[in-house]
Amino acid sequence: MPSSLACAQDPPATLDTVGLVDQRLGNAGTSGSAPILEDGDVDPWALPQLKDTGQSWKELSMAGRVLQGAAGFLKACGLLGSLYLFICSLDILSSAFQLLGSKVAGDIFKDNVVLSNPVAGLVIGVLGTVLVQSSSTSSSIVVSMVASKLLTVRASVPVIMGVNVGTSVTSTLVSMAQSGDRDAFRRAFGGSAVHGVFNWLTALTLLPLESAAAPLERLSALALGAASLQPGGRAPDILKVLTRPLTRLIVQLDADVITGRGTGNATNSSLIKRWCGTEVQTTAGNSSTCAAATGGPCPARNSSAAEEQLPCRHLFEGTALADLAVGFILLAASLLVLCACLALIVKLLSSTLRGRVGQAVSTVVNAGGPWGGGEGGGEEARLRVTGSPSADFPSPFGWLSGYLAILVGAGLTFALQSSSVFTAAVVPLMGVRVISLERAYPLFLGSNIGTTTTALLAALASPSDMLISAVQVALIHFFFNLAGILLWYVVPVLRLPIPLAKRFGDLTARYRWVAVAYLLLSFLLLPLAACGLSLAGSTVLAAVGGPLLVLVLLIILVAILQRHRPAWLPRRLRSWAWLPLWLRSLEPWDRLVSRCCPCKACSPPQAAAKEAHCYENPEVLASHQL
Repeated sequence: MPSSLACAQDPPATLDTVGLVDQRLGNAGTSGSAPILEDGDVDPWALPQLKDTGQSWKELSMAGRVLQGAAGFLKACGLLGSLYLFICSLDILSSAFQLLGSKVAGDIFKDNVVLSNPVAGLVIGVLGTVLVQSSSTSSSIVVSMVASKLLTVRASVPVIMGVNVGTSVTSTLVSMAQSGDRDAFRRAFGGSAVHGVFNWLTALTLLPLESAAAPLERLSALALGAASLQPGGRAPDILKVLTRPLTRLIVQLDADVITGRGTGNATNSSLIKRWCGTEVQTTAGNSSTCAAATGGPCPARNSSAAEEQLPCRHLFEGTALADLAVGFILLAASLLVLCACLALIVKLLSSTLRGRVGQAVSTVVNAGGPWGGGEGGGEEARLRVTGSPSADFPSPFGWLSGYLAILVGAGLTFALQSSSVFTAAVVPLMGVRVISLERAYPLFLGSNIGTTTTALLAALASPSDMLISAVQVALIHFFFNLAGILLWYVVPVLRLPIPLAKRFGDLTARYRWVAVAYLLLSFLLLPLAACGLSLAGSTVLAAVGGPLLVLVLLIILVAILQRHRPAWLPRRLRSWAWLPLWLRSLEPWDRLVSRCCPCKACSPPQAAAKEAHCYENPEVLASHQL
């Protein structure tokens, strides 16, 4: 069927693309609004109406109640067991990345000449955290370098920003396990993207400001001077206590080796821990009456003590394999277990969170969302979307629900001692429509705060010679995330990560390979390119990166004006029709990817392909009525 018939039945007179824009403006020249969904269209980001289709508890017979109770108990056990293995697999995944990338990360961090460049420090923080999959390890390396005078506090600030950005890669990897269902993948990837977009926006906004005036360094120094430090505090080890019995049987790593590689004090020893302690063996003296004569133990001259090292008990104890080989084995095994556990968790949640249980959970978790009283929408919207009444704060305090979510995210992350585990647990809940994107956003912001408080307590447990440096770096990390919340959450109109994440989610629902491209570009290729330009010198970085940055900003500005104020633009810039197709549409790239990946998983759905053909080709759109 011709493309014109695919888009409309009765083609009117042909109009060029600029003429279509002028037609939208009308005679008055006022701006057009954003496209409005037609009646009957479903918002893929809205939570569904949950209906209780089963029998109530009172209507069930005794046998039915027993069966329902047993099924609920088994589901709860399966959910808890899957969640436990899921958390353990994340721990093993982190160990695998440390085995694969710790040497490279150490070589990156110890080049303090490159770190003196703020842009290089930012991207090195990103790359180092992505390689070791642990913000705590990256922060420990930075603290050790500052304490050893290898890095100044001012130079460490961009690195801490990059460390904060690198933590969002874990939730992105977890979201890709839900790529089998397009709608679930849309929401899950959007949830992981909102975390990454927030971290990137905060870093790119504060980096020039920090380079010019150093506000984070000055603020942390003031807080450090006003506080009386009491060393010895430690964060609670709740999660490690639960997972360590299993993960220690698989592999154990020596964290001192990673830190030493960053400071340049490490040998070429393996990262796999082989000795886990020492045992003192005392040999008694020759005199059998020594203890009786002295009324106590024998003197040192009548006994000898020898220390014997105790080997670690884990799967790779005394292995002849290199760290790289062990890392690949653990990476494959942990990803397999992680995907299997995640699929099981999604299935169990989908079958459990139905009816009244789902209504209650959705109402409590998403209180104050876009359909709640806290942020617009009201009670009627909540009843229409969730089928249950609102659990918001009473008016006029409904706006507090979002800040309560920040506190909840901070508290849970502090208790778990891992922001990666918390964010990776929220992403699947978004995929099954339990948590909305608007509610997940403040939870992720709270998780960023929670991980900094954990790092602050860990810094207080540092040795006395590293205490000041460790606490100041932890304070910089805290103030950085607090500034991000003030920038991108306090004012509702500035919550830009939410619409940007929705855009990413919509793109990945149509083109799944966009998720892989986002992951590679944001956390690997672009940081590597920036790092390479930094190695060439600040002049080369400014000469190449400056024009590119200006070009990107101009494209964003023109795109915004095209959508909201096209009359302000010249006629040629009111659309991108004059550009080649591969520069204004993802369709050519999608066809290229589809040839390399012939499976249907990489191809867009038929309706999306038709829509893209009609609306991303101006020559087709211009020949029909709007």
